[in-house]
Amino acid sequence: MRISVIGLGYLGAVHAAALAASGHEVVGVDVDAERVASLALGKAPFYEPGFDDLLADVVRDGRLRVGTDVSEVAGCAVHFVCVGTPQAADSAAADLRFVDAAVDSLLPHLGAGDVVVGKSTVPVGTAERLAAVVGAAAPEAVLVWNPEFLREGHAVDDTLHPDRIVYGVPAGPAGVRAAERLDAVYEAALSRGVPRILADYPTAELVKVAANSFLATKISFINAMAELCEVAGGDVTQLADAIGHDARIGRSFLNAGLGFGGGCLPKDIRAFTARADELGAGEAVAFLGEVDRINNRRRERMVELATEVLGGSVSGRRVAVLGAAFKPESDDVRDSPALDVAARLGEAGADVIVTDPRAVPTARVRQPRLAFTEDLEVALAGADVVLVLTEWRQFRDLDPVRAGELVARRTVLDGRHALDRTAWESAGWRYRALGRA
Repeated sequence: MRISVIGLGYLGAVHAAALAASGHEVVGVDVDAERVASLALGKAPFYEPGFDDLLADVVRDGRLRVGTDVSEVAGCAVHFVCVGTPQAADSAAADLRFVDAAVDSLLPHLGAGDVVVGKSTVPVGTAERLAAVVGAAAPEAVLVWNPEFLREGHAVDDTLHPDRIVYGVPAGPAGVRAAERLDAVYEAALSRGVPRILADYPTAELVKVAANSFLATKISFINAMAELCEVAGGDVTQLADAIGHDARIGRSFLNAGLGFGGGCLPKDIRAFTARADELGAGEAVAFLGEVDRINNRRRERMVELATEVLGGSVSGRRVAVLGAAFKPESDDVRDSPALDVAARLGEAGADVIVTDPRAVPTARVRQPRLAFTEDLEVALAGADVVLVLTEWRQFRDLDPVRAGELVARRTVLDGRHALDRTAWESAGWRYRALGRA
């Protein structure tokens, strides 16, 4: 099938390459000429494990072509809209300008029976509005909402081997035909028995934000317990292990620490709350406001802890921050807790140096006033305190004896419960972590 993908950012580029790897002929379009030039050479403009090889293969074989001219999508049977929906500058709501612009750019090139597929995370009600726009421009074209469930660091596998596929379709024959068209797109996954969930527009739109809100709530719950453990003298890691054995709860997403960040969870729960308010159902999700506040308090607490172990002031003290990305296996620093803590310490007068295996270039753009290095030993040299804020393997496996030879003071703050506490304390380190005595 000939398929177009509008928007070649993180979501769109991975989706386009995965579709091409599944045997389709894919045309990708983006307004960012620099991004397109990189993709056309088979080079990923961001770090994602496994994506470089996948991209190079499909570009070399000609199954994926990319450009900036949207007219190239003419003749495609299915058009995926994969643009971003960032938080609006003046509110918690989602900014839909890019989604609207992408759909508008498609309209002149739609043919009879084409299927437009939204993958962007949008407020409930958006699909119905856009369906009317598509229908007015091309009466036989149909809009479907097909939410994405990518995890950064696992995006290639999540796209090629999804755990479920959701279609939001209109009622009647048009919806049936559109679903059949998508079945052909996802034939490889569906043939392996991947669950296919057929829903209406609102349900499909709510699936992603509901899932992210649940995960954010679970993370903030265990971090609220960490706050109690700190004042009560408990150990939140042991607490999480104990309650995680309950099959109704489970252990995943119960890792206490610095909290969540990135381009999805924070902005999605805020946009979800804002849309619920608009619909008059704000009280139903009011708890998400506290989820957000608990998450942000973790960052404040890490700064307080660093100040505490440095004797009440960070001014002029050398602080090594291990981690800039919001999670390992990514170079994404959007709303990164690690980078936020580093910036706050810098503003308080600390001599901060940040290291990260992948995210130094993106972090330097976001926080140009901070010092960065890609050399872990350079970051550790002369440090008065070491903060482990992103759980990269390189940091988890760091030798505490060798690290102790480099620093000025053997004090480590484990913001992700990533280190072996016994090993570090045995090597002479003072160990502190959120939620642990």
